[in-house]
Parts: sequence; C-alpha cells; structure tokens
Amino acid sequence: MSFNNDDSRRGFGNDRKRNFGRSPRPNFDENRFNREHPDEATAPHSDRENRGFGERPERRSFGERATERRGGIGSQAHLRRDRENFASRPSRFEERAEHHSLSDRPTFDDRRNFNSERREFDKSRANQENFVPAVGDADAAPQVAVGGIKEVEELLNKSPLQVHRVLFMHKSGNPKLYELQKLAKRAHVHVQQVDSKILDSYARPNHGVVALMNEKELLNWMDVREEFFKARDTGEKKLIAVATNIEDPRNLGACIRSSLALGVDILLLPAKGMCGITPSVARTSAGALEKLRICRPDNLEGAIGELKMAGYQILGLDADTETNLAGFDFADHVVLAVGGEDVGLPPFIKKQCDAVLRIPMKPEAHSYNASVALSLGLYEYARLRIKA
Repeated sequence: MSFNNDDSRRGFGNDRKRNFGRSPRPNFDENRFNREHPDEATAPHSDRENRGFGERPERRSFGERATERRGGIGSQAHLRRDRENFASRPSRFEERAEHHSLSDRPTFDDRRNFNSERREFDKSRANQENFVPAVGDADAAPQVAVGGIKEVEELLNKSPLQVHRVLFMHKSGNPKLYELQKLAKRAHVHVQQVDSKILDSYARPNHGVVALMNEKELLNWMDVREEFFKARDTGEKKLIAVATNIEDPRNLGACIRSSLALGVDILLLPAKGMCGITPSVARTSAGALEKLRICRPDNLEGAIGELKMAGYQILGLDADTETNLAGFDFADHVVLAVGGEDVGLPPFIKKQCDAVLRIPMKPEAHSYNASVALSLGLYEYARLRIKA
C-alpha cells in the first residue's frame, strides 16, 4: 500500500492513514515524565501499551509458543486430566438410581401389553359406527343422534314425534339447511343453532344438521283428545299430568314412574323447554316409560284450554299460593301440572288454573324436587279417590 503526498488532505486522521505502518510513534519516557511532572503519579504501562502505533510485537518461534502453552488448555496433559475426571465422575443413570429403582420402570412386556390394550380399545370404538360421545351430562349420554340432511328430512316427514330436537350449524349458509329448518318448525320440533364442534360431538358425518331422538315415539294430541272429551260425557274419571321446564332426565324419569304408579292416564309434555326422552330417562323410569302414554301437543297451551272448556279441573302445584294441597276438593276429571324447581309453573298454565295448590313445607326449605311435588299431588288425588 502506498500513499501519495497530497497537500489537499488535512487533519490528524489523514496523517495517521498516510503514516500507518511506516514510522512508529516514540516510546513513552516514564523517567522524563516523572521529572517534568513530579506531583502526578503514573500508572505502570505494559509492553503492549508502550508499543508505538503500528508497531508489531516481537515474533516468537513455534517452539517457544508451544513451550509456553504446554500444560495449559488444549495440551495433552490437560486432556488427560479431563479424561481422568470424567472416568471418576458418576454417570447420570447412577445418580437417578438413588431415587428410582429399576423395578419402577416399565418393562418391554408392560409397554407391549399397554399397546395391545389400546389397539383393542380403538377397535371397539370403531365398531360403533362413527359414534362420538355427546357433550353434556355423562349420565344422559349417549343419546341417539342422527346426522345428515336426507336422514333428518326423512325423520321429520315420517316420525316427527320421535325427534326431540334438531341442531343446525350456526351460520352455515346452506339453503338446504334453511329449508330443513322450516320443515322442522312446521312439524313443531324445537330447533337450535349450535357450533359445528357440538354437532361433531353427537354424530359424524352430519352435513351441518343433527336430530336428537327420543327413546320412545310420543303420541299426537289430535289422535287422543277425543278419548278425554268423551270421558267427560260418560262420567269416566280421568287424570292427566303435565310436566314443564324439567331439564334433568333423572327428574323426568321419576315423574314418569310416579305417574304410572298413581294412576295417570296420560302425561303431557311441551314441545320445547324440556329434556328429551333420553336413555337416562328410560333407566330412571324403571320400565314405566314403555307402559305410560306420553303425548307432546303441538300447542300445549291450546290443549289445556280445550280440556278446560270440556269441563276438566286445571290444577297447578306451586309454593307461591295460600291454597293447601291437603284436603283439597278434587273433581273427577283433573289436569295436574308441575313446573321445574327453579322456574316453576309457566305463566300460560298458571293463568288457566282453577286453583294453584301449595304442598306443606318448612320455611327453611327452598322448594320440592319436581318429581317429588308431582308424586305428592298425585298421591293426594289417588288417596281421596280410592277412599271414596
């Protein structure tokens, strides 16, 4: 590298560039500095600091550098010390052996048995025809669910009273699902918009719609109402029970069992606001589900209004009343209605009641279970009728 003597270049930086590597700076004279500045203490300087700018250190031979490095990091002696230390150090397996014995570790046979059991479990699930456990109450599952547009459409056309509820994918944008929803409403089947994950939890594939089925096909009110109208004319005693706002399947199953035991001729259920006739309902009813007639009117309020016009006594069970159940004067043709524990009787039934009856209860208690309340009301009616 060469530098030309250019007078246009000025400054210390340019001078340093031109002089780099050519002439070293003079060494610092400590003795002279001490003579000229006796009051100032000077710090010791190393040889590296005393070198002039650009002055290279004295080169040493390879043998001198090797002799200086002998025994340091990277030397043969250092490597031998590392190997000795590593050989004397306990292994990680020996450290863990103090806390975990070999008997606690799974053997090859244990892992093989676990894998075989898992394959058998997966195989048993595969034989259930795409069955996926439903979300919600574990005791209420599995509820029979049918997925698919064509399958649900056929159910709504042929057996709408066996369908408890139809679930549609929320904001699907499929015109076929929109038409199917209108068909379900015409059949007076309750519909609900849900997320696709909920649909997949009931049935796969589902094409955006799933029908939840009752364990038993319910009766149509138009097919049985003439029987109860004629009973009023012939003097045949009839007892009709109405259950509303019951969401617990075990509670509904107990209502069915008590209704059969205490002489109910038919049980009326609303089209929505109720749990379906699930397997848990069937188990709780203990066989009464197959023997008791259950009807789901398209319009429960209208059905109760027709019975009232036919001369039936409409009674409700509720804590918010002064009329006591004990000793009440029942008619021969009675409709006895009960609501859910938290909701109670719906207003459309309460306004049609000839009397709302209160079951004796301690003030500390909040309310009766719906099935218990219905059982007590039915028992009081049956006791007086049997006595007469």
